[in-house]
Amino acid sequence: MSLRLPPTTASRLGLVVAVGTAALLVLASGALGIVGDGGRPDRAYVAVPAVLVLGSLAARLRPRGMVLALGATALTQVVVSASVLLAGVHGDASVVDVVGITAMFAGLFAASAGLYTVAAG
Repeated sequence: MSLRLPPTTASRLGLVVAVGTAALLVLASGALGIVGDGGRPDRAYVAVPAVLVLGSLAARLRPRGMVLALGATALTQVVVSASVLLAGVHGDASVVDVVGITAMFAGLFAASAGLYTVAAG
């Protein structure tokens, strides 16, 4: 099944999903805490929206570049979570919870990349 959207609609939806996911990640890591109570280990998640912003600037929000930027963002999400887990600084957060949250955020960034793929043609 392929998604049939006009390129501008797919691009706009991709941007909305990316910005919404990044905002949710910032709120989750800052206010609630992904790996504990929102302490020092959660600061590592700042790298994820930073990669998104820098990648988006480099891509100038063009669809082909945004696919790469969002792929790098999803990969950064996975790498940060894996680093936190491997370092053993995840506090009282269970590994299953961290993996689930990581899958959710990385999946949303990947979905946004998929929308930009549709926009790129």
